[in-house]
Amino acid sequence: MDLFEGLGSTPAPAAAPPRRPRKKAPAPVPPAAPVPAVTPSSIGPVDPRPAVPLADTLTLANFTHPQATREVVLGSARVAYEFKRGQRKTIGFLVGAEGLSVRAPRWVTLRDVDAAVREKADWILRKLAETQQRNARVEATRIAWEDGAEFPFLGELVVIRLDPKHGFASVGGTLDPAVEVGGPRTLRLAVAQNAAASQIRDAAQAWLMRQARKLFIERLDHFAPLLGVSWQKLSLSNAATRWGSASADGSIRLNWRLIHFRLSVIDYVVAHELAHLRVMDHSHRFWETVESVVPDYGALRQQLKDEAVPRWG
Repeated sequence: MDLFEGLGSTPAPAAAPPRRPRKKAPAPVPPAAPVPAVTPSSIGPVDPRPAVPLADTLTLANFTHPQATREVVLGSARVAYEFKRGQRKTIGFLVGAEGLSVRAPRWVTLRDVDAAVREKADWILRKLAETQQRNARVEATRIAWEDGAEFPFLGELVVIRLDPKHGFASVGGTLDPAVEVGGPRTLRLAVAQNAAASQIRDAAQAWLMRQARKLFIERLDHFAPLLGVSWQKLSLSNAATRWGSASADGSIRLNWRLIHFRLSVIDYVVAHELAHLRVMDHSHRFWETVESVVPDYGALRQQLKDEAVPRWG
């Protein structure tokens, strides 16, 4: 089972193909009321400002999936969405970092697909807007890979200092304590002062991935006995759309970028994946299993969705 929370993918409840309404006899049209004559005095004062160009009033917000194959206008937005058919019984919707994806049974007509999209218009537009805002926050966290670069580590700010001559006890770098209470900690990396941005980024990522693996193993070993399960293998993921996954054979995959979050958020994801070794779905029993070891999982789940992860591009 996969955990998609936090990286921008929001599935909607599956929608059944819409039924075509029966035709009804048109209601009788009442006679039109007489229209009063319009005189200059009834119009009121003339607004001296120029009229708004018609083209400006027709400007639509634009949400385009890079693999879009269909397009529909929803309210004041033009939505180009990815559409695929498959062996399913209902029409499904997913709003992710790239935009809207729609899946439908093979027998559903395109007219009914578009009707289902329009029926979900409010939900789709809200989620697209939220995703767009989240992407803007993520873009604002893009890291400039140089001496003095900053990023969160376990929820606390870390500043990179290039220190090629230092003999580090740990591989590649070391994390110094904060100079001031509440101030940032310093991560000294064994990288030359004139190193390229990609070299600094790779050195920082390698250090973070080592810290992530060590911490994840500790937390897996902590929660597994509490849940009465046994995990067999840990793999670090760099997926763009999911935080973790679990297989029935005890294999766990966790996104190394979780190391940016506070320990409590990491614990939620670890417990979530381990709980799948007992319940391989997201039923009520599954969430009760998670709650047994992480009582405040709801708030932590929301933090995972809301907090922007630094952009490593």
